[in-house]
Amino acid sequence: GKTMLAMEFLLRGATEFGEPGVCMVFEETAEELSANMRSLGFDLDRLQAQKKIVVDYVRIERSEIHETGEYDLEALFIRLGYAISSIGAKRVVLDTLEALFAGLPNEAILRAELRRLFRWLKDRGMTAVITGERGETTMTRYGLEEYVADCVIMLDHRIEQQTSTRRLRVVKYRGSAHGTNEYPFLIGAKGLSVMPVTSMRLQHQASSQRLGTGIAQLDEMLGAKGVFRGSSVLVSGSAGTGKSSVAMIFAEAACRRGERALVFVYEESASQLMRNLKSIGVDLATWVDKGLLQIHANRPTMQGLEQHLVYVHDAVQDFDPSVVIIDPISNLSFDDDSSLLKPALMRVIDFLKERQVTALFTNLNKANDSNLAITQMGISSLMDTWILMSNLVSNGERTRTLQVVKARGMPHSNQVREFLISDHGVDLIDVVVSEGQVVTGRARVRSLAQARADQLREQQDDALRQHELRSRRLAIEASMAAARAELVEIDRALLDKASLPAETPPVAGGSASARSKGARGAKGTR
Repeated sequence: GKTMLAMEFLLRGATEFGEPGVCMVFEETAEELSANMRSLGFDLDRLQAQKKIVVDYVRIERSEIHETGEYDLEALFIRLGYAISSIGAKRVVLDTLEALFAGLPNEAILRAELRRLFRWLKDRGMTAVITGERGETTMTRYGLEEYVADCVIMLDHRIEQQTSTRRLRVVKYRGSAHGTNEYPFLIGAKGLSVMPVTSMRLQHQASSQRLGTGIAQLDEMLGAKGVFRGSSVLVSGSAGTGKSSVAMIFAEAACRRGERALVFVYEESASQLMRNLKSIGVDLATWVDKGLLQIHANRPTMQGLEQHLVYVHDAVQDFDPSVVIIDPISNLSFDDDSSLLKPALMRVIDFLKERQVTALFTNLNKANDSNLAITQMGISSLMDTWILMSNLVSNGERTRTLQVVKARGMPHSNQVREFLISDHGVDLIDVVVSEGQVVTGRARVRSLAQARADQLREQQDDALRQHELRSRRLAIEASMAAARAELVEIDRALLDKASLPAETPPVAGGSASARSKGARGAKGTR
């Protein structure tokens, strides 16, 4: 990618910064170079017609060289100086240096002329990119260029796990702080793309806005509000637990809010994904047609891990989404060791957080992994929210469950909820406890049926008791009414007896006054 890097430096200077440039090539003609740059979206012919770029092809053949006298670059300086002055160039590209000195066997003269070439360009204020090849034991072919130049950029193309990866490293840069690590870069339809390795700093702003996941019961488990905007969410689980369904419902929820969602899938095509999700009531095609959803489906073997992340980087910059889904990240690495995935994943997470993009990653766990917390430590530690999905096999049936392992900055449920997928979408079933244990599947259905039967029996028993109490009340009320009627009869009889005239019995003996006094005393007593 040496020529591509040098030419993009020249072309972007002419188109974006108003700095014309001169390209002197020794290995391919101007027509060939123009065709190559057209594949990256640059119209070199148009820029030459506008006097913004000059391409000068210098043909050098060793068989046609005859040495007479001392070798120098004076003729090259004259030719290059004319091209610079013709358009007022500010940038220069020489591609490549080895072709220029291919016919010179005298190394002492070569070193002297190299120094003179670099000094000649610097004295004229030219920002120059000169390409060269690596030597067998040195950084450059002649072992001198890196000492004379102000900035040295090393490009590398390697094969790892049968996948090619291009990397870039700034070896030195005088007078400027710079990263010294290797940076993966991608040559795509819009030129070179470089994704930094360690330049991302933890300076992004944390949003307090919450986004719904599209599953109401899951939002309740996350403090009844969902996840934070700009956060990273991990949905992990073994095969068949519903990870992709949760991820795509999350993307659809963003589209329903009028936001853009970008989905990267590595296990199925976009058409297959849309067909499968439609079976559970999620119509992704509608949002694709409206331009709110983009689905990028690629096999992990298409590019290396770093190249995939550069591809994600470019797609995010082009589409500018609010939500990004990567399903699954475990397919990006062919090794079980997450230490290879973690550094690359860290960079894409930091990049998305800088842009306040909410990211959801799915990860495939090994079935029946008893050391899940350890095996997921490398990845889960980067995430703000971790949702774990599992398959429980009991009594001849498989039950999906979901739990929130962690959720930074928000209260969250500690329950393990049963997870159902139907043609109406997904549902989280309320926790059912039987005999002090949480039950799922058929055990939950039996427990609920038993609870309903017990409740019905209690209702019937209560109704029977109510009926008996009402009957007893009616009997008591009837007895009380009879007693009150009897009391009334008794009172009436007493009143009737009291209304009769009094009869005075005869008194034998005694005086009349004594009889009269006794009568008064008896009357008063009655």
